[in-house]
Amino acid sequence: MNPPRALLVCLGLWFSGWTLAQVAIPNFIEETQSSGLESRFDGDFVVGGGVAAFDCNDDGLPELVLSGGTNRAKLYLNQSVVGGALRFREQTAGVELEQVVGAYPLDIDSDGKTDLVLLRSGEDVLLRGLGNCRFENANRLWGFQGGNTWTTAFAATWEKGQSWPTLATGGYVNRGTQFPWGSCRGNALYRPAPGSRGFAPPVALEPSFCALSMLFSDWNRSGTPALRVSNDREYYQGKGQEQLWQIIPGQPPRLFSEAEGWKRLQIWGMGIASYDLTGTGYPVYYLTSMGDNKLQMLESPNRPSYTDIAFRRNATAHRPYTGGDVHMSTAWHAQFEDVNNDGLIDLFVSKGNVGFMREAAARDPNNLLLGKPDGTFVEVGDKAGIASFLRGRGAQVMDFNADGLLDIVVVNRLDRAQIWRNLGGTTPSPASATPPAALPLGNWLQVRLQQPGPNPDAIGAWLEVQLANRVLRRELTVGGGHASGGLGWIHFGVASAAQVRMRVLWPDGQWEEWREVQTNQFVILKRGKGIQRFLPASNQP
Repeated sequence: MNPPRALLVCLGLWFSGWTLAQVAIPNFIEETQSSGLESRFDGDFVVGGGVAAFDCNDDGLPELVLSGGTNRAKLYLNQSVVGGALRFREQTAGVELEQVVGAYPLDIDSDGKTDLVLLRSGEDVLLRGLGNCRFENANRLWGFQGGNTWTTAFAATWEKGQSWPTLATGGYVNRGTQFPWGSCRGNALYRPAPGSRGFAPPVALEPSFCALSMLFSDWNRSGTPALRVSNDREYYQGKGQEQLWQIIPGQPPRLFSEAEGWKRLQIWGMGIASYDLTGTGYPVYYLTSMGDNKLQMLESPNRPSYTDIAFRRNATAHRPYTGGDVHMSTAWHAQFEDVNNDGLIDLFVSKGNVGFMREAAARDPNNLLLGKPDGTFVEVGDKAGIASFLRGRGAQVMDFNADGLLDIVVVNRLDRAQIWRNLGGTTPSPASATPPAALPLGNWLQVRLQQPGPNPDAIGAWLEVQLANRVLRRELTVGGGHASGGLGWIHFGVASAAQVRMRVLWPDGQWEEWREVQTNQFVILKRGKGIQRFLPASNQP
């Protein structure tokens, strides 16, 4: 029997000599009502409900595309003032389709204008970016066969030698039956068509086990990403498991086997997040589920064999931490980000009951797990102000007003999407003390990579920032999360550092040399051309 969560937290703090009063807790304020966001994810879609965050008018501020289920999807222009309240305005943009359950930004044709992938119940749609936040359906133009399944997972990569990306999509259950158990189908791999601008017919990724998240990631730093798939055990009737597909250029995809080190794991897999949490240079993967979530650490780069370290890192997040509900928690979107800029990675997880499951918590708040110096996490969602009890699904953690502080947007099932602005840091204070004592958040750096030719956003690159005593590493990926993706600025919290060193391992395996850069600014690192400072919203009227 597992010990109570509160006891685990207390033990962790006692052993490390670390107290909550020593951390800068970000102070979030919900600005949904005043922000202009008016989007609902409705219908009988128990899963999905994604959001895409990306800059489509080149002002440095991320726009939002919110899925609506039976409502139409919407694009919101970001009209926030730098450092001010969050403001968005709905704009007709060509994204206004119904039955949209997920959205991911990606420059598919490498023309410098971000495109969109819309996951749907029905035909999936690739939208070609026309500039100034306008889009057109490009399925026929690019030879993309969008199918007719309920698509709930997506990932993308550039295979070596290709000028077009490789896309992976994951299907869920057959919505046309009252008995969906065992009806998992529809995972597919779309590779570039030889000698043309577009895609070859899809290759089936079978067996399919009701995928709810996919991620191309270079798990052992071999230079060739593999495709990790997280599946929902509710519907594959015990016959499925989590999957890792080997995707070698020019060869058919194949699953890694248990003989090669892959360990059979069955969870209600809903989302994937990755980060070099251990400082070894290899990604650690957070897998969301019902009940306890998994935090998988690679045992050896020679074998895809993983050990779960969620319990020892206090990251299981298996019960609500506030609200009084004692049932098991249900996790969806997960994202590693440094929300208090202390140089230690944190973890956001959206939470919410599938629908009206009695065995799962009805009051199930989103998690905000702050990283500690000893590598463990501590929950501060209620103290930070993001403990919503709506049915959370997809989300994005991103700086929406260009002040160096990360904000949060969450899509909720059968309710309005919510957005929170990060106001800075506070520390817990005695009940008699008002207001709480302020503790400033740390310095930061936001970087965007650019390279000429195909894959201009350098998907698959590794970006490193060196602090005094460690190196922060991020792999640039498209996919993971839960039906949600972001593209643009890569955020690093750097604590008190006024200057850091930065370098990039480009997707083709070539290193960019270390470069000195001042913190608390937005910079673009152009391959072979150095660092250029950028001022967000400088072209706003």
